[in-house]
Amino acid sequence: MRARLMLPLGLAGLMVAAAASAAEAAGSVVPARTFPVAHVFTFLFLMLGPFKIIGPFSQMTKGADAALTRQIALRAALFASVALLLAAFLGESILNSYGIPLPILALSAGIILLLVALQSTLQQFTPPAPHSEGVAGPIPTLKVAMTPLAFPTIVTPYGIAALVVFLALSADVQGRLVIGGMLLAIMLLNLIVMLLVQHIRPVLGVFLQILGAVLSVIQVALGLQIIHNSFKALGAL
Repeated sequence: MRARLMLPLGLAGLMVAAAASAAEAAGSVVPARTFPVAHVFTFLFLMLGPFKIIGPFSQMTKGADAALTRQIALRAALFASVALLLAAFLGESILNSYGIPLPILALSAGIILLLVALQSTLQQFTPPAPHSEGVAGPIPTLKVAMTPLAFPTIVTPYGIAALVVFLALSADVQGRLVIGGMLLAIMLLNLIVMLLVQHIRPVLGVFLQILGAVLSVIQVALGLQIIHNSFKALGAL
């Protein structure tokens, strides 16, 4: 079991290290047209990553055997990837057709990220919903892979909004390819976590909650930084 746990943790560490290295190479100042790679990865990881999947996936697949759980995880990861691809093409084309200035797009991204981060932070103070022990629910089917698992659990509406804004602010094709690579890595990590959720949740459940709380605070600060830089670009500060 330890060997299985090391795989998702190792992938997460490699992706975080790669994002941080790229950010250092690009510089720490947020340019007018794009965000540092580490910031983009952090936002997408929090909005589309595995922190919010572990609990709902365990509940949705309760009572399913190993084969059905694996099929649900594979289909959910596939559906989520296709949904993000469609959202990227449709959202970017719609934004371009309106000709919205880049500082306004950046300001929109900052507001979205700030509100989502505040919501995640405040949810920590919400008491857990009561649940009845020993009550067997309906047997899960493959239908849950599309909804509510792929959407809106994995692919959140605010995650789509942030992705569309990041792609619109990308300076060139290379920047968009980097964002695409981040999404593929996050979806792969989601799949691994879903496949190993029965082993991960008992061991790392509390740790992941603490880490998610810390990252949500960081996201609040980064959202405020984006808003501040956008106001400066607009000449309001």
